[in-house]
Amino acid sequence: MEHENDGDVSHPPKSKKHKGKHDKPKPWDEDPNIDHWKIDKFDASWNESGLLEVSSFSTLFPQYREKYLQEVWPNVKSALKEYGISGELNLVEGSMTVSTTRKTRDPYIIIKARDLIKLLSRSVPVHQAIKILDDEIQCDIIKIANLVRNKERFVKRRQHLVGPNSSTLKALEILTGCYILVQGNTVAAMGSFKGLKQVRRIVEDCILNKMHPVYHIKVLMMKKELEKDPALAQENWDRFLPKFKKKNVKQKKVKTKEKKPYTPFPPPQQPSKIDEQLASGEFFMSQKKKSAKKWREKQEQQAQKTAENKRKREAAFVPPEVELRDREAKSEDNNKDVAAMAMSLKKKAEEFGKQKLSENINAEAYIAATGETSRKKSKRSV
Repeated sequence: MEHENDGDVSHPPKSKKHKGKHDKPKPWDEDPNIDHWKIDKFDASWNESGLLEVSSFSTLFPQYREKYLQEVWPNVKSALKEYGISGELNLVEGSMTVSTTRKTRDPYIIIKARDLIKLLSRSVPVHQAIKILDDEIQCDIIKIANLVRNKERFVKRRQHLVGPNSSTLKALEILTGCYILVQGNTVAAMGSFKGLKQVRRIVEDCILNKMHPVYHIKVLMMKKELEKDPALAQENWDRFLPKFKKKNVKQKKVKTKEKKPYTPFPPPQQPSKIDEQLASGEFFMSQKKKSAKKWREKQEQQAQKTAENKRKREAAFVPPEVELRDREAKSEDNNKDVAAMAMSLKKKAEEFGKQKLSENINAEAYIAATGETSRKKSKRSV
C-alpha cells in the first residue's frame, strides 16, 4: 500500500523547461574576449571541395555603356578571377554574365558578383564597382521612377537630391559613409548596412516630398556631434534633434475649361484667304492697285502710331486732376474771403457814417482797427 504524502517528505526540485530545444548556455557566450559581431574573412580551407552546382547571373546594360564596358572588362575579369568567378561580356545581346567555377570556394561571392554587374550597368565606374566584392561593403539600388507620376515633379525632386554643383550629394556621402550615384530612374548606393538604410530613407523622403535632404543633413550632423559625447551614449536623442514641420504651400489653381455642348456636326469651314479677297473685291484688282492699297494701309498705321506716341509724350505735361481741384477750391475760398471782407468793410463804413453824425470820431484809427480784425478772421477761416 502506498502511503499518502506527508508534509515532512522532501521532493527533488523540478527543472525549468526551456522554450527552445537548443536554448542552452554555450561555452563561448561566457568568454568576454570574443566579439560576436565581428565578421571573419572567408578562408578557402573552410570549403576545400568547392561547390556542387554551377550558379550564374546575367544582366542587360544600355547601349551607351557598351564602349566603356568593352574597355574595362579585362579589369573586371581579373578581379573576379581572384575569387574563382568567370565573367562574360556579350556585345550582341548587350548582357553581362557571371558564373561559378570549380575554383570557387566562397558560396556567397556569386551574389557579390551579381551586384557588381548590376552596378556596372547602372553607370557606376569600374574602380568603385569592384569594391563591392569586399565583405564589408554592400550595395542598394533604389528605384525612384515609380514614386512620382508627374515627370516635371520627378525631375525637380531628383535635382533637390543632387543639389547645386552636387553639394547635397557630397554632404550625404560624407555623413552616411556611402557612395551615392543618381542616374536616370535609379539611385545606386554602396556602403555599410547602416549607411544604406539612411540613404534609402533620405531618397524616398525627397522623391515623395516628405522632407528635403537638407533637413536630413542637419539631423545627421547633430547625431555625429552627439556620438562624440560618451555621457549621452545610452540616452534618447530626440530632445536634441530638430523637428521640422511641413508647411502647406499655396499651389496654383488649375484653370478648368468649360465643356461646350456636344454636337455631332463638324464646325463650319472657315473662309480661306482667296475667299476673303473675292468677298472684298481685292482678287480682281490689278497688281498696281493692290500695291497702292497696301501703301495706304501702311500710311494709316504709321499715322495712328505717331498720334499714339504724341499723346503719350503730351500726357507727361498734363497736370493731375487732384491738383486742379485743390487749386479751384483754394481760389473759391479766397474769393469768398474777399467778398466777406468787402461786406464787413461796407457795414463798418455805414456804422461809422451814422456815428460821425452823432459824435466826432477819429476815422483813421477806426479803419485801422477794423482792418486788423478782418485779417485775423480771414486767417482763422483759412
